[in-house]
Order: sequence, then structure tokens, then C-alpha cells
Amino acid sequence: MSRISIPTKDEAPEATKPTLDSIQKALGFVPNIFRLVANSPAALGAFTSFQGALSKTLNVKTRERIALAVAEVNGCGYCLSAHTYLGLNLAKISPEEIALNRKGSSSDAKANAAVSFAARIAEARGHVSDADLAAVRAAGFSDAQIVEIVALVAENTFTNYLNEVARTDIDFPAVPAANAA
Repeated sequence: MSRISIPTKDEAPEATKPTLDSIQKALGFVPNIFRLVANSPAALGAFTSFQGALSKTLNVKTRERIALAVAEVNGCGYCLSAHTYLGLNLAKISPEEIALNRKGSSSDAKANAAVSFAARIAEARGHVSDADLAAVRAAGFSDAQIVEIVALVAENTFTNYLNEVARTDIDFPAVPAANAA
């Protein structure tokens, strides 16, 4: 059971209801993570704005691969479950590729550079080496895309940490984190 309340859509603060309604319309339900963040209208607004802007970067497969790598580094079962589901059903990533992504790699060379770099950012809390940066650049990522990868790591770290603090009830097919504490 979650350690922080997860309001229903009707119990959520009034200011969050339009956002939750949009999520309901897009996904067919409102995942617990959004209802959890809805405890704070400011946090929900910031999160969904950040998420919306980043949804226009890179491609959906790369974004989901990064989310999987970061969730594994951070040991977040909720996010691994959500992004495994989204990876399989939205991004159409194979189960074999998802397993690689969770290990911070990919069978696609360019995606491998992004996923490896994202995992390294999460592991090193941003203290990456010149060689780490050189590798992602050598794969063809621009400075703008490198900033976007860092932003995706930050977005996913926020949900990883919040879900671990709250112990959010998983409302996707459950996938355990190999790095769970």
C-alpha cells in the first residue's frame, strides 16, 4: 500500500482535474503515478509540462529505452513495470530489447549510445567522463540531443524517486527491479 495518498480523480485537487482528464482520455485510465503527483497541483503541472516537451524529442523507442535503463539503475519497480508495458505496447520494443535496455544497452548502435549514456548519467549522478560524452557524440547525437538525454534522465529520476518514496501501488503488469533495495 502506498505511503503517500493516491487520490482518485474525483478526490484530486480541483486544479489538477483538467490534466487528469487529459491523461484519462489519452491512456484510457489515470495511472497511479499521475494521481500521486496530483497531490500537488504545482508538481503535476511541472511534471506534465516537462514530460510533454520531452515527448517531442528523440523518438519514442529511445525515450522508452532511456526510461527503462534509468528505472533499473534507480531500482524502481513501478517505473520498470510502466515502461516495460509502454515499451512493448506503445513503442513496439521487443522483450529481448527491453532486457538489454534494462542493462543500459541496446542492439541498435545509435540507441545503444543514448541508453548507455543515460545509464551512466544515472549511475554517476551526472559526473560523466569526457569519454562518455565523446561516445554519445560519435554515435551522432548533437549537443541539443545530449541535453535532451540528460533531461529525460532527470524526468525519469523524479518519478523513480517519488514512486520509491511513496511505494506506489503498481497498476501495470508488475516487473521487479533487479536493483531493488
